[in-house]
Amino acid sequence: MEISGARVLVVGATGVLGGLTARALVERGARVALAGRSPVRLSALAQDLGGVPARTFEACDLDQCSALGPWAGRALSGLEGVLVTVGAAGFGAVEEVSNAVAGHLLTVNALCPMAVLRGAAPVVADKGFLLAVTGGMTTPWTRTDHWTPYVPGTADYTAAKAALSGWLGVLSEELVPRSVAVLDIRSPHLDTGFAERPVTGSPPPLPPGADALEAALSLMESIAAA
Repeated sequence: MEISGARVLVVGATGVLGGLTARALVERGARVALAGRSPVRLSALAQDLGGVPARTFEACDLDQCSALGPWAGRALSGLEGVLVTVGAAGFGAVEEVSNAVAGHLLTVNALCPMAVLRGAAPVVADKGFLLAVTGGMTTPWTRTDHWTPYVPGTADYTAAKAALSGWLGVLSEELVPRSVAVLDIRSPHLDTGFAERPVTGSPPPLPPGADALEAALSLMESIAAA
């Protein structure tokens, strides 16, 4: 897909990865609309990028999430792509995590991106793209007797990301007739401080985070190849 001239909604723009990606899109000639939680950071980023359209939202308000795509389509007079980088970290053994916290992690990490893309799907142009980041902290964990891709203490976070990934797979098939690319970006653990801001618990030992700017540039390559 040609990035220059494309009209793209960036959801999660006040986060590190979302902000870097928004800047990279603008540098490549895209027109962006921004959505984020922090009014102060969102306003500052929007002004830095030339006064682009911006809107605050709460990830736990799924109706607000679903309304973002139609809003961006109106604000930009069309929409070629949507990129969602929203997420929340949470840690603890299964028996230690409350149902309320588990529900919050599922909502922010899965139901929110689903709602954003559900609302955007009818609005995004044919041959456009819908992208969500489903990677994060889950990295290979080595024990003395076996290898497993699961990190102890991240069950609810991992379940939410797996749910989102499966949902994206089905959406991809449904949008084949319109040639809309559905991109499931499984990024590694990044140096954004994400794991250090959990809603519960403390992070397990994790490898050094990958460079966030490189991850944003990798997103550009994925979009360009879509």
